[in-house]
Amino acid sequence: MKHILASLIILFTSVGFNLNTETSGDYKIRAAKKLAKKFLRQQGIPGMSISVSKKEALIWSEGFGYTKRKPKIKVEPNKTLFRIASISKSITALTLAKLIDDKLINLNESIYTYLPNFPKKAYDFTVKELGGHRAGIRHYKDNEFTLNKKMSITKGLELFKNDSLLFEPSTQFSYNTFGYVLLSEIMQKTSKINFNDLVKNSVFKPLGMTNTMLDDSEINVPNTTNFYKKKRVLSTPVANEYKVAGGGFLSTSEDLIKFGEEIISPIIVSKEALSEMITSQKLKSGKITGYGIGFSVECTKNNTHKYYHTGGGVGSSTILLIYPKEGVVISVLTNRSGVDMEVFGEALEAVFVD
Repeated sequence: MKHILASLIILFTSVGFNLNTETSGDYKIRAAKKLAKKFLRQQGIPGMSISVSKKEALIWSEGFGYTKRKPKIKVEPNKTLFRIASISKSITALTLAKLIDDKLINLNESIYTYLPNFPKKAYDFTVKELGGHRAGIRHYKDNEFTLNKKMSITKGLELFKNDSLLFEPSTQFSYNTFGYVLLSEIMQKTSKINFNDLVKNSVFKPLGMTNTMLDDSEINVPNTTNFYKKKRVLSTPVANEYKVAGGGFLSTSEDLIKFGEEIISPIIVSKEALSEMITSQKLKSGKITGYGIGFSVECTKNNTHKYYHTGGGVGSSTILLIYPKEGVVISVLTNRSGVDMEVFGEALEAVFVD
């Protein structure tokens, strides 16, 4: 992927800095559009939606390509619904922060405090370790990633609940989605509210995210894009209901901007609870994992904070980038599997983050 990043940077620098005839903002958008069109073409992406905000103002929002090829329907960033894949973990994290504020969940408590009937493992582990991918829960195997069987969250636990932990908690970092299935079960059992209703009432409604919802495999939601594994080849159907917390929401790029702005200037949760989500966790060795709960945590080239999450689902590749000091949020959603979004995210960061 290095040659792709190099070509994107060359394109960016070749646009020129003629600020006599356009504002800096106009120049940045023009440069970003060229990057986007080249990325779309090089990666064979059927459709892509990009939205960018700065200081809580939407400065650029545009659709590229198509949601469907026959008949051709253009992407609209305020309407077109994409699978956001693992960006769903960030949404789950913000919902968890609300439960922390409500004193319903303590991150440092054993998961067995909340789910006493979950099969006992060789080691105990906490809610925080679970959300930070330090608990030793395994990831997908065989055909589990593409499983097309509608299940509840509770039923989905049966896929992995009897499996041994991969390691002693907090001795390793191992990214997985099943840990978020377990986390969502804890959240709904503790709150006594169905997980989807919990997220809707705690996050979507307060933030005005009217176009974000569960990816229900049995409902054809208007404005939902087709999902592709190649530019002209549709993906096979998949049922994401049981793993909604880790990768099962639909959204628009503009709705995710609203979400990102909450992370910069929280209104619905306390700064203290949010801090737990966006602070990198550590292993017992002292090594930083680069992940809080639901957010990757890094620094920009200017040594300012950067919170983000990528997503790779069936018929989707996505990225959400949040820069609190600069007040910038970047959301990119596509309808194709297997695209390396971090490379493109770095190119957009070079444009919009000063």
